Amino acid sequence: MRLREAVTSLRRFRRYHRIAGLVLAFFVCVSALTGILLAFKKDVDVLQPPSVKGSSKDLTEWLPVAQIHDRAMAGLTAAQPEAAVDNGIDRMDYRPGKGMIKVLFEHGNWEVQGDGATGNILSVAKRHSDWIERLHDGSIIADWFKLISMNLLGWGLLLMTLSGLWLWYGPKVVKRLR
Repeated sequence: MRLREAVTSLRRFRRYHRIAGLVLAFFVCVSALTGILLAFKKDVDVLQPPSVKGSSKDLTEWLPVAQIHDRAMAGLTAAQPEAAVDNGIDRMDYRPGKGMIKVLFEHGNWEVQGDGATGNILSVAKRHSDWIERLHDGSIIADWFKLISMNLLGWGLLLMTLSGLWLWYGPKVVKRLR
């Protein structure tokens, strides 16, 4: 590599690095801040409600799924009537080791924890970690935005790393060529 090519390359990479940095800064900041919050989701009750223990770890004593469904819907309706309107169950997270089931709803980030054996409602609370996670990966806007933003972030950080390495190593090459 000749001196002129090295200097021209450094100038070009400096420009690319600056533009890419400006474009990526917003996505990196959102991803970093939400990632920090998500790292603490099990430790901060506001982010995700603590898991409550049920009465039995023996799955043969547990209620059928349909009864758990009905009890969870009734529990949400009793605690937050407006949240239960047109709100279906997204998933049920069985925790045999704790003797309970977390029932997560489609809308509003609501969680109902129920005793697997008795069906008693142990907790009804919001899971803020869910919308923070959707913000973190971009799916809060749409799935297509998640795909685009995560690819932009990944490729952009790779570009920033490679151009940053050249911006660090390039002046050493120029100095040696002089």
